[in-house]
Amino acid sequence: MSTDTFRLTIGQLNATVGDLAGNADRAREAWEQAKTAGAQMLALPEMFITGYQTQDLVVKPAFTEDAVAAIEALARDCADGPAIGIGGPWRNRGKLYNAYFILQHGKIAARVLKHHLPYKQLFDEMRLFDRGPISGPYRIGPLRIGSPICEDSWYADVAETLAETGAEILLVPNGSPYHREKLDLRMGHMVSRVVETGLPLVYVNLVGGQDDQLYDGASFVLNPGETGGCDKVVQLAPFTEELAHLDFTLTDDGWRCEPGKMAPQPDAWEQDYNAMMLGLREYLRKSRISRVLLGMSGGIDSALVATIAADAIGPDNVRCVMLPSEYTSQGSLDDATDCAKRLGVRLDTVHIEGARDAVGDALAHLMEGTKPDTTEENIQSRLRGLMLMAISNKFGEMLLTTGNKSEVAVGYATIYGDMAGGYNPIKDLYKTRVFQTCRWRNENHRDWMMGPKGEVIPPRIISKPPSAELRPDQKDEDSLPPYDILDAILEGLVEKDQSLSDLVAQGFEEETVKKVETLLYGSEWKRYQAAPGPRISTKAFWLDRRYPLVNRWRDRL
Repeated sequence: MSTDTFRLTIGQLNATVGDLAGNADRAREAWEQAKTAGAQMLALPEMFITGYQTQDLVVKPAFTEDAVAAIEALARDCADGPAIGIGGPWRNRGKLYNAYFILQHGKIAARVLKHHLPYKQLFDEMRLFDRGPISGPYRIGPLRIGSPICEDSWYADVAETLAETGAEILLVPNGSPYHREKLDLRMGHMVSRVVETGLPLVYVNLVGGQDDQLYDGASFVLNPGETGGCDKVVQLAPFTEELAHLDFTLTDDGWRCEPGKMAPQPDAWEQDYNAMMLGLREYLRKSRISRVLLGMSGGIDSALVATIAADAIGPDNVRCVMLPSEYTSQGSLDDATDCAKRLGVRLDTVHIEGARDAVGDALAHLMEGTKPDTTEENIQSRLRGLMLMAISNKFGEMLLTTGNKSEVAVGYATIYGDMAGGYNPIKDLYKTRVFQTCRWRNENHRDWMMGPKGEVIPPRIISKPPSAELRPDQKDEDSLPPYDILDAILEGLVEKDQSLSDLVAQGFEEETVKKVETLLYGSEWKRYQAAPGPRISTKAFWLDRRYPLVNRWRDRL
């Protein structure tokens, strides 16, 4: 065997939380391909044997014991061939670690323990795991490899220690979730590690969805530059499973990776859409659900959700239901029908007037002497939710909710009504981005979309004023600021944690800013009960932004 070449196979693969046997099988399949390709090592992502993130599941001793047993069995099964690097939990002397196991010759040959435990944004590793010491490199054939585990590579100390103790390349296993523009952020940190150490760096990331999180893969390899800096020599595509065989050669300047695949990285609009689509597809697949339904109002939000669903699981597996009342315009009925036909999805109609009148009659003796208000409007929405859930129960179709981030933020949604459902594909997409996303989808089609090509969302749905149609001539702007203003204020309050005075200084009206903040804090209890949805920003509601349900503090101007 040559001592100046090394073939490393990296597995940008999809793990399912808790499916220890299934994840081990994926690892065996990848190992067989690596062996056939003549690789000396297969590198899999962080926590691959358990899936990621496990949250508190990893605290259960029985679970971690089963995970380690699965790794030990994998080592025995794959004794004759390439070594394996695979992430998993490790419990020792009363402490629990996020570890990277090196399997060689039928046993665990080495363990690397994660040193830096992320605790900001959606991460809870500092609560779940103990901090490991900085590990040294391990040897596979002619090569000494250092493996900073995910967060460890975002700081200089781990990589520098590995370089000082003899590492010749850095192999970074990751469970790095997607958010918009994440690739540039990762790349900046990894470039720093290469420049500081003078070593090549292999970044291998998980791909797929888990609950509200998306892992976008987009693995890559960096070589130190000949005159400083670094050169990207391999780039895998985002959101796709892939094995890549990397060839390293020992040069006068040290080990270098030969140039390989350079997949283009899509723009933010395409990546966000792919994330929302894959989030739904993965949530359904990993929950073993094959069909969905949603309320189709003739509005833009339900049209986009129906399109995402058709792209995720195919039009034949999507049922849309129109639930009109006398306030539903003929234009909305026509637009819903038009959109359903363009997508090729089923469209059913269920009238709610009779049910609404029955509820009104049942409550009449209590409501006598009061004036109609949002109570009566909400009864309509809740009846729609009831009927959709009945269809969901009867036919085993998961109900999708259709509220965008602007509505979710200010509570412009009816709890137990249009918020009823199991998943919301556009939960982290502001209304202004909903409009642009619809335009993008009408103009673009990709191989990973199962829905039809072309203008699938009728232009009239995109251009008409949004309305809940719960009373005559209702428009969203009767209750809310125009969406361009609302979203800009929410961007400041939610994404940037700005103060009211910051926003007023930017030119927003004082009364409007105060109103939006009041609605934002006052609807926290609704969000606590909302369906999950894919995280595509750094301040998605749930794990990124956690506020008390009862909160009397308000900012002052």
